Amino acid sequence: MHHGAAAYASTAKITATANPRELEASLLLKAAARIQTLKDQWPGANGELSNALNFNRKLWTVLTTSATKADNPLPLEIKNNIANLGLFIFKRSLEVEIEPQPEKLAVLVSINRNIAAGLSGR
Repeated sequence: MHHGAAAYASTAKITATANPRELEASLLLKAAARIQTLKDQWPGANGELSNALNFNRKLWTVLTTSATKADNPLPLEIKNNIANLGLFIFKRSLEVEIEPQPEKLAVLVSINRNIAAGLSGR
């Protein structure tokens, strides 16, 4: 099977069986793994940096938008915390793209992993 088709099939299987929290956790872990791989292979994987950061930004755009909607039942404090995390993610991603340094990636990985753990109940 073609790599793209295999990735699509794998994602489709996850989305069909996962509840929304499991799906969000899975995607956060996927983004964290991509960023961690770049950090570990620095500078060899530098060509993938923009793609990994873009995937993470898109994910956080969806998470932040969804969590901060007026009809979302989350408490206001949690909505504000998610919005602030999203803003931090966007700012740090931009900083890394402007001035790439592997140590700047650690916090992105940590945030994604910790939020994923919370969503998974760990």
